[in-house]
Amino acid sequence: MLNPQYIVHQFADRPALIQAAADYWLAQAQLAIGQRGVFHVALTGGSTPQPLYRKLATPAMATQLDWSCVHIFIGDERYVPYDHPDSNFGMAKHCLLDHVPVPQANLHPVPTHFLQASEAAADYAKLLQALVSSSGGQLPILDLVMLGMGDDGHTASLFPDTEILLENQQTVAAVYVDKLAAWRVSMTYPLLNQARQTMVMVSGESKAGILAHVLQADSERIYPIQSVLPVGEMHWFIDQAAAGKLA
Repeated sequence: MLNPQYIVHQFADRPALIQAAADYWLAQAQLAIGQRGVFHVALTGGSTPQPLYRKLATPAMATQLDWSCVHIFIGDERYVPYDHPDSNFGMAKHCLLDHVPVPQANLHPVPTHFLQASEAAADYAKLLQALVSSSGGQLPILDLVMLGMGDDGHTASLFPDTEILLENQQTVAAVYVDKLAAWRVSMTYPLLNQARQTMVMVSGESKAGILAHVLQADSERIYPIQSVLPVGEMHWFIDQAAAGKLA
């Protein structure tokens, strides 16, 4: 039995997944702008969302949105400059942001280009607090958080056996990932779990075993992504290959 907290959308192939995810993304943006006059979204990195970003940048989709009302954040970032090939913001810029009329002032990358990782995290937390409306508990509420899932069950830069998994005060934190020998800056559970909407894109056979465990109701919580339990809806967009081991 699938976890009833999750809304799972399964597709025969990756192109169908990408189209549905793009339609959902656009609908959430339009809804947020219609209701609150602004759309605050946290983008994700990796290879899976790249075709989604390209789809959103096509004239057929891009012209359906008032990009002046869109504010772009990054859910996690590698500690590299924006123009580095590994930069999540750089990837999103190349695939989407350079091709739509979003104002430069509405782009909010993590300031990895001039601050140390911990300072960049603190600076980003302050920015989110200043720009994004807060809950009663004074935590920023993003309209949409985009996430992926790694082969080890990590999401954003919340990797297994890292200290950031225990963070319950800071909304953004720096983390050193031993197996990557690298610093990352990431949104933490307290912030991620305030989101109005969360979308997770999972594609490929290599994710099937972990995905089956994660989506199962009452499964043991052993992977970082299982602690993403937002107050809003959590939508999973998965292809047939990733869904291969679902009961």
